Amino acid sequence: MGNYFVTGAAGFIASRVTEFLINDGHTVIGVDNMNDAYDVRMKEYRLGKLRELDGFTFHKLDISEKSTVEKFKDSKFDAVINLAARAGVRSSVENPWVYVDSNVTGTLNMLELCCATGTKKFLLASTSSIYGADPPYPTPETASSDRPLQPYAASKKGAEALAHAYHYLHDIDVSVVRYFTVYGPAGRPDLALFRFTQWITEGRPVHVYGDGEQSRGFTYLDDIARGTIQALKPLGFEVINLGGHEVITINDLITLIEEVVGKKANVDYGPAVQADMRSNWADVGKAGELLGWEPQFNLQEGVKRIYEWYLAERDWAKDVLTP
Repeated sequence: MGNYFVTGAAGFIASRVTEFLINDGHTVIGVDNMNDAYDVRMKEYRLGKLRELDGFTFHKLDISEKSTVEKFKDSKFDAVINLAARAGVRSSVENPWVYVDSNVTGTLNMLELCCATGTKKFLLASTSSIYGADPPYPTPETASSDRPLQPYAASKKGAEALAHAYHYLHDIDVSVVRYFTVYGPAGRPDLALFRFTQWITEGRPVHVYGDGEQSRGFTYLDDIARGTIQALKPLGFEVINLGGHEVITINDLITLIEEVVGKKANVDYGPAVQADMRSNWADVGKAGELLGWEPQFNLQEGVKRIYEWYLAERDWAKDVLTP
């Protein structure tokens, strides 16, 4: 069985990847700085679930600090799975420096950790935001990523470039997985599915930026976690889209959540945000060819699972801050 180093372990995707790895008999060293980019209660909830699992060891550390490399330089890992990141296109406009620290410097440090420990596999989480304003739809990995629209996407482009440089210089096998819109239980409270579920359930106004006709391609968390683990196979250097296979407008998504929750939404439309992409929709053919990956969950079933989770955790989830 393998031993894996997972960054951002209390994060939405990383916590599920960690859980899957441990359930498969592997051990995981998880690190997370537990920052307050969003309501930390959500991270504490996920981390609490992981702490119950044998084979999981946690360290509260910041990968943007070089001391993290020093701490683990004598360890042995089958792969470094770098899922830690400052995410969110809007907030990156307000504080781009922290995005560079976490997403660029943090990636550099994790690549140095690979060199220090002799780890030959590195997986980097990247983003669909990297494709910019007007990519072809569905968007293949060959679409241009040279004109990011926000510091968040730019920082991920820098991380990808660093990963390629270390692949070239140090023969590290690299998988870059570009996540599209991911959703599921215990999701990020700054993203649509959690916010809309909370707001509609609690009878609060549903805030929508723009006219609601912008669309997103959604993929359920378990499908994403499984695809991430499948991308740990030897590939040389590959960039692979994961997610975004099921496209829906924001207005239609609200209608779907209304049906699941059994309540009507009070929608409050506001100005569109310049940093937001109008649409995203992934071409996931490459993931199918290289990884044998295919999404299993449909959106209706996924939304039901989120609502069931929300009701089970409602005592505290209703108070989670949703910007």
